Amino acid sequence: MSAAPGLFVTFEGGEGAGKSTQIRLLAAALRERGLTVLMTREPGGSKGAEAVRHVLLSGAAEPYGIRMEAVLFAAARSDHVEQVIRPALAAGTVVLCDRFMDSSRVYQGITGNLEQPFIEALERVAINGVVPDCTIIFDLPAAIGLERARKRSSGSGESAEPDRFEKEELETHEKRREAFLDIAEREPLRCRVVDATETQEVIAAQVLSLVETLLPITAEGRPEQVS
Repeated sequence: MSAAPGLFVTFEGGEGAGKSTQIRLLAAALRERGLTVLMTREPGGSKGAEAVRHVLLSGAAEPYGIRMEAVLFAAARSDHVEQVIRPALAAGTVVLCDRFMDSSRVYQGITGNLEQPFIEALERVAINGVVPDCTIIFDLPAAIGLERARKRSSGSGESAEPDRFEKEELETHEKRREAFLDIAEREPLRCRVVDATETQEVIAAQVLSLVETLLPITAEGRPEQVS
């Protein structure tokens, strides 16, 4: 996995699944336990990757095709890993990341119809050995997730226009949902699926329970501060 003193947890799922909210709740709970926590996201998370994020989510790269988008995602991920994630893990930080390599497998690989060897090659270069210790997949029917995403956008005070991915057809989003579940089935040691139709409180408790089992334990049986 991450092979570092810290803990690397990634959060995956379709649009509107509640990942961002649950990351904030988990971060607060872990900090209360004295742990050092870094919240980050993809695309983005580092200065270079945030610049690429705007290009990707605005749709500016769309005319150049899905292959170019995949390369841009990989470039952003590489910068994010080397500038932010790897140093944080080496320092003993708990890193919570909103989307990572599995999103590229699903969005550009499965529904982008890019060949698997190409996606795998990009992944190897981008992550450079930094694999999540745990990936939590938030499972939600696509129709519910899209409705949530639209409400979130309209109430954010920003443009209510859907981003590059939110605007796609319901069938495409449902196909992504199935692809995430397929990844979880194929990699059960790394991936855990959480029912995102549950209440925010129930989901938060489940997520904390999953992550607590991965924290270093002291002789007194309590999580050890990792920083």
